[in-house]
Amino acid sequence: MRTDIDGCEDVRRWTFGVRSSSRPVKNILVVGETGTGKTTFINTLVNYLLGVQWGDNIWFQITQEDKEKSQAKSQTTAITVYEVFAESSSLRIIDTPGYGSTDGIDFDQMVAENLHRLFRSEDGIHEISAVGLVVKSGQNRLTDFQRYIFDAVLSLFGKDIEKNIAVLITHSDGMPEDDVISALKEADVPCAKDVNGEPVHFQFNNRQSKDHKEKEKKKYQEAWERGYCSLERFMIFLEKADVKELSMTEKVLRERKRLEACVNNIQDAIRMEELKQNQLQQTQRALEENIEKMGRNENFTYEVEEPFKQLEPINLPWRYLTKKATCCTRCEENCHYPGCWWVKDLAWCSAMKNNRCTVCTRRCPVSDHVKHNKIYVPRIRKVKKTAHDLLKQYNKQVDIQNALQEELFKSEATKKTLLLQAYQCIVQLEEIALKKDSMSTLIHLDFLIEKMNELGDGEKVEKLVHLNEKYQAANRSRWVWWVPERLRKVQEKVSTFLVSSDHSA
Repeated sequence: MRTDIDGCEDVRRWTFGVRSSSRPVKNILVVGETGTGKTTFINTLVNYLLGVQWGDNIWFQITQEDKEKSQAKSQTTAITVYEVFAESSSLRIIDTPGYGSTDGIDFDQMVAENLHRLFRSEDGIHEISAVGLVVKSGQNRLTDFQRYIFDAVLSLFGKDIEKNIAVLITHSDGMPEDDVISALKEADVPCAKDVNGEPVHFQFNNRQSKDHKEKEKKKYQEAWERGYCSLERFMIFLEKADVKELSMTEKVLRERKRLEACVNNIQDAIRMEELKQNQLQQTQRALEENIEKMGRNENFTYEVEEPFKQLEPINLPWRYLTKKATCCTRCEENCHYPGCWWVKDLAWCSAMKNNRCTVCTRRCPVSDHVKHNKIYVPRIRKVKKTAHDLLKQYNKQVDIQNALQEELFKSEATKKTLLLQAYQCIVQLEEIALKKDSMSTLIHLDFLIEKMNELGDGEKVEKLVHLNEKYQAANRSRWVWWVPERLRKVQEKVSTFLVSSDHSA
């Protein structure tokens, strides 16, 4: 029986059997690259739970392996939960789609959003027993694509989940998997460790459902039995593993989304401050050019570029599933955009906490916000001003220049406050995330490094540069095939900053 979780067809549940209240349900999240045998593993696990034996000559298949699908083609962002209630045990197997679509980070953010929906929904998953990382036997290094998948998924979890992560080695002949283990160590993949400090792993041959000739029967039976023993060991690992509440994971997901919303809002806010500064500077120049007329109390006119916010329809490519934004009507700000998904209650939006917004300037209540297909965009319009306008605004002629300068100082202080908010978001994510060098954090580093450098905050610039250097050291050859152009620009800006720092030293 299929049902949609939280009313969303991209987060779906298939239920097999009837749940018994006397048996606890274990939840397993399975992650793997297309072609590693993730789907076959899930089917193998289900057959084990149903008690299928070698001599039964039967094979249950609840998932369908799509042999035509590849990482080069667009893939579904749907999360599927398979609930299997058998006599011996009850499991929920969470099957994730293939990360790393050619749609890039937009695709992956939708997958992350669906996981977030699964973890926070009333009828979703609120605890987890194990995370299975599926790797193919014989690999002496993880592919760039695999490393990206693992990093992208693990970056969604809190640090408390590490001891629940196990490696599932598929297409194995039962011999020691030294190459795979070395590859996992080299890639610094976080996972549970055995008494010798080695990654906890289980081997599977992926031949259970294949037809075979009579002369091959013995070899296939031996392969089946090895896989059966691995499943027994895996189930023991599952029983012993401490069940982890997903509260920290939900916090990581929410905080990551809040960071993205915060930084995007900050970029608009800083743009507005810079436009205000430009207007003030134009006013200062007009005042200097007409200082004698001001002294004689003569009127004069001048033109300035006045900033304002205009509500405009969201213009995104057709492939985006949502074109919505949570906006504050009071502050006229985009509190959650892009990536704002449908929620039953606006108070559930990632930008909200305790029924107030955590992003907009005044931290307004939920009631001041709307979700629609429009966003506020900084714009300018040319406006003619007069000396009378200046005197009306600043009351006394002697105060005008000081007042303009004071407004410029206030504007700079506002920019600094906004940047510090974004910086603190990144610091907080560093403290709670299992994988710290996630893409959704790093795509903002170019913007933050540039603006922090303008403020002359060397300590924070150094911290951000260090994050980027750590990312480069760990991921020097990763994700080149799809990394957004703006992320590549980070390297150029960091290099320029480091060179200028060396010269100044």
